[in-house]
Amino acid sequence: MKKRIVILGAGESGTGAAILAKDKGMEVFLSDFGIIAPKYLAILEKENIEYEQGQHSMDRILCADEIVKSPGIPETAPVIVQAKAKNIPIISEIELAGRYTDSKMVCITGSNGKTTTTMLTYHILSHAGLDVGMGGNVGKSLAYQVAREPHEYYVVELSSFQLDNMYDFKANIAVLLNITPDHLDRYDYKMENYVKAKFRILQNLTPSDAFIYWKDDPVVAEQLRRITTEARCFPFAEHREEDTAAYIDAENNLIFNTPATSMAMPRADLALNGLHNIYNSMAAGLSACLLNLRKDEIREALSDFQGVEHRLEYVETIDGVRWINDSKATNVNSCWYALEAMTQPTVLILGGKDKGNDYSEILPLVKEKVKAIVAMGKDNRKILEFFGPHVDTVADTHSLEDAVATCAELAGEGDTVLLSPCCASFDLFTSYEDRGTKFKEAVRARKNS
Repeated sequence: MKKRIVILGAGESGTGAAILAKDKGMEVFLSDFGIIAPKYLAILEKENIEYEQGQHSMDRILCADEIVKSPGIPETAPVIVQAKAKNIPIISEIELAGRYTDSKMVCITGSNGKTTTTMLTYHILSHAGLDVGMGGNVGKSLAYQVAREPHEYYVVELSSFQLDNMYDFKANIAVLLNITPDHLDRYDYKMENYVKAKFRILQNLTPSDAFIYWKDDPVVAEQLRRITTEARCFPFAEHREEDTAAYIDAENNLIFNTPATSMAMPRADLALNGLHNIYNSMAAGLSACLLNLRKDEIREALSDFQGVEHRLEYVETIDGVRWINDSKATNVNSCWYALEAMTQPTVLILGGKDKGNDYSEILPLVKEKVKAIVAMGKDNRKILEFFGPHVDTVADTHSLEDAVATCAELAGEGDTVLLSPCCASFDLFTSYEDRGTKFKEAVRARKNS
């Protein structure tokens, strides 16, 4: 009898999971409570995969042998609550994909920097000529690639939501960049729950696997005092410390030390600027060293990588004002890194769907570098109340157009306007990509007007 599998959500991961399940001979039904994007609708039709949209037919869902859940669906959603009540196993697309491949997996998580590090690691491996795919939170669905475009290596970005529903999946190289408060609304507003979710990346690691992490992250350090891993550990830090595998030396060189590879590279040669990007480069470089890639190929790839869209992305200079798109900064710590990289007086755009933010983390940098804050959201009260006593100008706007116009009035020659919102985008936009793209369009329209 065929295994009955239900896919919840028809985005990139859900559609890929449906294709893999179909190819493996399962009876597949996909259900999306929203409206399926035309791109994925066309794929489902072409593949002859049964689906529904705009509803959940519970009689069909609750007879599943197993459910593959989109990472965007919370555990509190009624469909998940009912499935759990019937003890139906619920897994992620990554878990499903892992069952059908023996390829080497470099898996990357963290509150901030994971997309940049994933794309940089993929760039290094591609540059070195490896047969490599990129999946998870970025790139094509891992399940789809396993089904139709298999690779010898995969670089996989993993969010906490994906890790929540992974059980037997195993990384060969696990990377944990940092942990700062994020998505606490999905974790009962308890930081310890979010931390445990991130540390699920260590599941099933063996002594032949590797764990790369930021040694100076206090949350990571505290959790490592409580747990153990069989994997070989390769911590990185800004300065050389006991057992660090990557650091910056006194001559401002980036140093990598692994059992197979020791190499140095001038910090000035790195394609990515800012301390946070040094850490991203360390994590990607260590992964490459552990895969025994040639030193010159690692150096070349670290020096010619093009940055990630919506992450500290230069847009335009208009009347002497630099406009920077950091829409991917959906939490406070991401904004901290963006402000840390600013060298000019800054007009900062904040706002969106608050996820339980504590803005005190960025307050010292705001006092040092920010001349004005423009709040952009449906409800800006928290931003206005917190920063009002500390910043001379805090403007209240409720649309992108108003926010950009206000920034243009407040910023003078030699200033930077930085969109680094600290918040999710869903109050005014469909995604952080939508927010960043519309910001760039609005800025360029000003230049051409």
